[in-house]
Amino acid sequence: MEMEILGSGTSHGIPVIGCTCPVCASLDPHDNRMRASALVRCDDGTTILIDVGPEFRIQALRAKIDRLDAILLTHSHADHVHGLDDIRIFSREKNIPIYADKTCLTDIRERFSYIFKQTQEGGGKPHVSLIEAPETGVISIGAIEVMPIPLGHGKIPILGWRIGDTAYLTDCNFIPEESILRLKGIKNLVIDSLRLRSHSTHFNFTEALVQIEKIKPDFTWFTHICHDYTHTKLQKWLAANAPGKKIEPAFDGLLIRIECR
Repeated sequence: MEMEILGSGTSHGIPVIGCTCPVCASLDPHDNRMRASALVRCDDGTTILIDVGPEFRIQALRAKIDRLDAILLTHSHADHVHGLDDIRIFSREKNIPIYADKTCLTDIRERFSYIFKQTQEGGGKPHVSLIEAPETGVISIGAIEVMPIPLGHGKIPILGWRIGDTAYLTDCNFIPEESILRLKGIKNLVIDSLRLRSHSTHFNFTEALVQIEKIKPDFTWFTHICHDYTHTKLQKWLAANAPGKKIEPAFDGLLIRIECR
């Protein structure tokens, strides 16, 4: 099983519209960061999307997605859900289950109300089933077991997701102790790390390192990265500030092998 990072950027995406900073003007493809999202492909073909941001169509074409079995949402901010209409190509013959917490599902019903209304034929719309994620336990999607991981995004409770030995924790600045316990034994960690400067709803680089020490994964990738640092500059910062640790900035198209124990 494999996770592909579809997008590793913050809510603006990188390059930021109208910005000519060194990161936004960079020719390094690692510095072109679409909105944060990930895809999990099981060896039997089962395909799970984590968040569906505004660039989903572009991400899907690049990743050659031809099947979608479920969507896991972390929360309902625009950069994580506003590509939802583009999943309709996958829902012609079946409803796509969407798993999220209660607040996120309420927002989806309101923001995408047309999905749930009787409408005329033509134009098309996504066909989905909204399912509240359990507070404890796991969700079974085909042969894949998924564990919700409660997180804090400022004052907003959101969800991260654990699949096998891999966890995806974006848009957070707080991980409860009970969630640290749920992450015990993971090998791969993808964690929110916006920038070096502090932020009220995201981990900065230094704060992310503190969480990594608590979780103790074998490998870590920073995600939801803004345009303060190029990929190369962030690699150098990590080499200087986390020497000997296997920590790297994520990038769009990164592939991470997942093992289910």
